[in-house]
Amino acid sequence: MHKAGFVNIVGNPNVGKSTLMNLLVGERISIATFKAQTTRHRIMGIINSDDAQIVFSDTPGVLKPNYKLQESMLAFSESALKDADVLLYVTDVVEKPDKNSVFLAKVVKMDVPVLLLINKIDLSNQKDLEALVAAWKEILPEAEIYPISAKARFNVDNVLARIKSLLPESPPYFDKDQWTDKPARFFVTEIIREKILLYYDKEIPYAVEVVVEQFKETEKNIRISTVIYVERESQKGIIIGHQGVALKKVSTEARKTLEKFFDKSIFLEIFVKVDKDWRNSTRRLENYGYKLD
Repeated sequence: MHKAGFVNIVGNPNVGKSTLMNLLVGERISIATFKAQTTRHRIMGIINSDDAQIVFSDTPGVLKPNYKLQESMLAFSESALKDADVLLYVTDVVEKPDKNSVFLAKVVKMDVPVLLLINKIDLSNQKDLEALVAAWKEILPEAEIYPISAKARFNVDNVLARIKSLLPESPPYFDKDQWTDKPARFFVTEIIREKILLYYDKEIPYAVEVVVEQFKETEKNIRISTVIYVERESQKGIIIGHQGVALKKVSTEARKTLEKFFDKSIFLEIFVKVDKDWRNSTRRLENYGYKLD
């Protein structure tokens, strides 16, 4: 008997969804930083065994949209409610259970198994955790609740075993040697954007989009040319920095991570250009691969 299914991960920003995704899949699929709104797309990570294939799908954090880019991010999260065989709703010990009542109302109506994962339990105590579990049970009465620590990998293996038991009987959806649905270029943009999230403050990381213009791979190395798009000239100056120091730091750190990711020497070029107000342009967002209704 072979099992296969789609396990979709949803929840708010900053609760550790991407860290959990990487832990479950065993590959560096989703960028994981301390900043909110890190994941902008729906990213699949696939694990295979002799008798099962689990297709995990990480989605952007659930939030109230303030511009068209965030509308696209919310659409990715809501799409995860429509095709899941198992839904993982990730929260943590800090987040208030009633934060996303509209989204949670849709989760309640789902007729597939829902596992509620309360992350970061190492930051809580037994009494507070029990109260939090009770509060969540009121909101999602049919959900199975698992306190976890993605950072310490506490209870993650039990969650994985439960997921496997809930999968329907099915042949694999993807080739057994495939571990994601995204092309190599996608991970180049994610890794560069991760460095921008880590090294720049305030609005800059959220006004940035990264595009790969050239990706030439040989047996020993990969030559990559990319463009960082920002919304204003002032942002371009900040990204580049005085005498190009800031951009050089991003490029160097991105290249190191890319070499680990692809296990090859990387020749990386990064340019910076202005694409005015791209986050509110339907045409530009569609060109960058975002889902818009």
